[in-house]
Amino acid sequence: MLNELGYKSLDELINNTVPKNILLKDQLSIGEPNSEYEALRKLRTISKKNQIYSNFIGMGYYGTYTPNVVVRNIFENPGWYTSYTPYQPEVAQGRLEMLLNFQQMIIDFTGMDIANASLLDEGTAAAEAMGLSHRLNKKDSKVVFISDDCHPQTINVIQTRAEPMGLKIVIGNDNDLNNVSEDLVCGILQYPGTLGDIKDPSENISRIHKRNGK
Repeated sequence: MLNELGYKSLDELINNTVPKNILLKDQLSIGEPNSEYEALRKLRTISKKNQIYSNFIGMGYYGTYTPNVVVRNIFENPGWYTSYTPYQPEVAQGRLEMLLNFQQMIIDFTGMDIANASLLDEGTAAAEAMGLSHRLNKKDSKVVFISDDCHPQTINVIQTRAEPMGLKIVIGNDNDLNNVSEDLVCGILQYPGTLGDIKDPSENISRIHKRNGK
């Protein structure tokens, strides 16, 4: 590789690759090696200094309670955390059944005709919903409205996915939605909001539908 790139040594390659402002020129002082037992003992000593406080960060990061029946039958069940990949049938069949049950539960709760599943988080779920709305869009609209009350990470994922699809993203509040004159591919709202506020979204949903958005 060095010959192909025209460098004589690994140091020369690194010096010409890593930015000068982050390149360390001194030898790292990493101390003497420790046994596994000693390393774990030191880490436990450090971790005992941690203090647990009430967390108000919000934005999708919340403490949750997992029922014991879920802990025992899923998280502590070797069939769920096996080393096999999820694509092998002995694992995938159980997961597929779980996802089907989840989708049916959401349909029963919401009264919707369909429900998706198996998406990693709200960001990818929102981006997938945008893509689905775009594929079902019978008009030539390219505008997607996103409430600024959505999580920042959700907005970032949607913006990333929208760019190669040629979609225009409008981020704003209720007034900004009123000012949108074009037909919409869809509107993405969040409930509760990223700061935990609870608003009635029905008016904004009606505005989105009036602009032919999903």
